[in-house]
Amino acid sequence: MLKKILIANRGEIAVRLIRACAEMNIRSVAIYTEPDRYALHVKRADEAHFIGDDPLGGYLNAHRIVNLAVETGCDAIHPGYGFLSENPELAAICARRGIRFIGPKAEVIQRMGDKTAARQAMIEAGVPVTPGSEGNLDDVNHALKEAERIGYPVMLKATSGGGGRGIRRCDDAEGLKTAWDRVVSEATKAFGSAEVFLEKCIDEPRHIEVQILADGHGNTIHLFERDCSIQRRNQKLIEIAPSPQLTEDQRAYICGLAVKAAEAVGYENAGTVEFLVKGEDVYFMEMNTRVQVEHTITEQITGVDIVQEQIRIASGLPLSWRQDEISMRGFAIQLRINAEDPQQDFLPSFGRVTRYYAPGGPGVRVDTAIYTGYSIPPYFDSMCLKLIVWALRWDDALDRGLRALADMRLMGVKTTAPYYAQILANPTFRGGRFDTSFIAKHPELTRYSEKTRPQELALAVATAIAVHTGL
Repeated sequence: MLKKILIANRGEIAVRLIRACAEMNIRSVAIYTEPDRYALHVKRADEAHFIGDDPLGGYLNAHRIVNLAVETGCDAIHPGYGFLSENPELAAICARRGIRFIGPKAEVIQRMGDKTAARQAMIEAGVPVTPGSEGNLDDVNHALKEAERIGYPVMLKATSGGGGRGIRRCDDAEGLKTAWDRVVSEATKAFGSAEVFLEKCIDEPRHIEVQILADGHGNTIHLFERDCSIQRRNQKLIEIAPSPQLTEDQRAYICGLAVKAAEAVGYENAGTVEFLVKGEDVYFMEMNTRVQVEHTITEQITGVDIVQEQIRIASGLPLSWRQDEISMRGFAIQLRINAEDPQQDFLPSFGRVTRYYAPGGPGVRVDTAIYTGYSIPPYFDSMCLKLIVWALRWDDALDRGLRALADMRLMGVKTTAPYYAQILANPTFRGGRFDTSFIAKHPELTRYSEKTRPQELALAVATAIAVHTGL
């Protein structure tokens, strides 16, 4: 078993990883740049080391991070998500320096991070993919020819993209010409590569992803699926496990495809295979070679600690469970509470948290790194916390989410909490009838009163349910 792990990340995921280490009797080492000097992950780790004044630079310097791991006697590095988590260079440097990288091998990260290579691997494995260009596009004229062959609308995508960036929908040739320079520029700035490709745009699909675990002993299992259809501009807002929209046959088919995909590329550790689902059609979209932001809800319905399992796999141990030992129970919902103002087109609202009370009670989990007095820096992601609720039944999980939002107090910055209360109270959402177009189709949900608190919405929903059921 690993003895000491450097956490190459910050914020709530760093705190999550530190807690896993503590439960496994593993020493944790935190890193921080100047804006994070008083961050919670720095306070919670067994050791913390300063890596520079530049807010982002230190977290993106693979050589420096590995050198620090060696200097501090660490035998492993956990990258979390974001930053260097899907950068094959970090995994490769770790391998050269004798440090375990808690994730897949560098060549697998490289292959699955290249969207065209990943598509080809899935085609060879018999996993259905969205119709698209054979490979990367040479120029805008090549793109126009491919789009004509595929048929509009199309999605112009960065080959090395992820996290919803470097993607534009193009409804016609003029739209494609307009989007070309922008996507190439975004791809270059965000991912260091100008390569792009085309895929057929699947209108209003459901976004379904499957959590997989694979060890170094030839065992690969799935932990069922998550529904990530509630998103804005390709950025996930609310995630659900399992999907309330899948039949058991669909679930078995999609989860089977995910295992097949992982086995086809020799995957090891935790990963997520993402699909677009339209009616009965299922298309592979991408594979995320890291722990996901939304791993929490899978943990809630299965009882499997995904982070601890990652550490066990990196230690050379076999999986703790066989597939037939994995079952799911109830529904879990994750709300990404961001420091943004939904009424001002989701304008970031960074600043000092003047007061914070975490929600609690049965079936409520909070993953966060904020506290009263903490100043949310403007250099990083705007997420303040992840609010996770669980209940045996779908309607109960929704009501518990409203109650938890009502319990929470987060003052000093604007957040998306009241907006999420509007979504949880929406009849279409509650009926389990939603896809990736839900947010765009319901702009009215941002027009709530500042005086309307989640508890008032919860009362309105409870009243509506009582009237509907005749109670």
